[in-house]
Amino acid sequence: MTDTRGPQPQYEGYATGPLPGEREPAPGPSGPYHPPQAYQAPGGGTQGGQRPGPGGGGTLGGAQATRKPRTGARTTPRTRKARLRVAKADPWSVMKVSFLLSIALGICTVVAAAILWMVMDAMGVFSTVGGTISEATGSNESNGFDLQSFLSLPRVLIFTSVIAVIDVVLATALATLGAFIYNLSAGFVGGVELTLAEDE
Repeated sequence: MTDTRGPQPQYEGYATGPLPGEREPAPGPSGPYHPPQAYQAPGGGTQGGQRPGPGGGGTLGGAQATRKPRTGARTTPRTRKARLRVAKADPWSVMKVSFLLSIALGICTVVAAAILWMVMDAMGVFSTVGGTISEATGSNESNGFDLQSFLSLPRVLIFTSVIAVIDVVLATALATLGAFIYNLSAGFVGGVELTLAEDE
């Protein structure tokens, strides 16, 4: 039997070419494969996260989408408060504190009196008022009451210092007595209640 199909073409590509596993990869940028993400990529990415580029591993816009962990809802910190009660006041500590405060108040009183006297003397208040009083109380035999000599600066400072010392004694005694009275009343009604809170 003779072959009537004639000469058949030879497929040299299959006979002489490399096998599929031995072929060289196509030229172009290559990189690791990143599967598409279900979240939108930050920085202007589209839904679906990363999209491989034409070269095989590029990302859309050159930015890689990162998946951030989900955190809980933000809560406003609450300010802690404590309700306390002053059950007793130590009379000795009250006396010491009131003594120091009354001394400071006495010093401030003396300094304020000296400054006020100098200001009024510079304005001419003593001379004007003193002249008016001298004319009103004067007669042909006497010149009248001399206000300027009576309200001199040393006399004013001495008078103010005496008042400050009396104030120190009275304030200290009244504060100590008040501490005793508070302790007696706190034994019946429980004392003064205070609500303390932390600084925000």
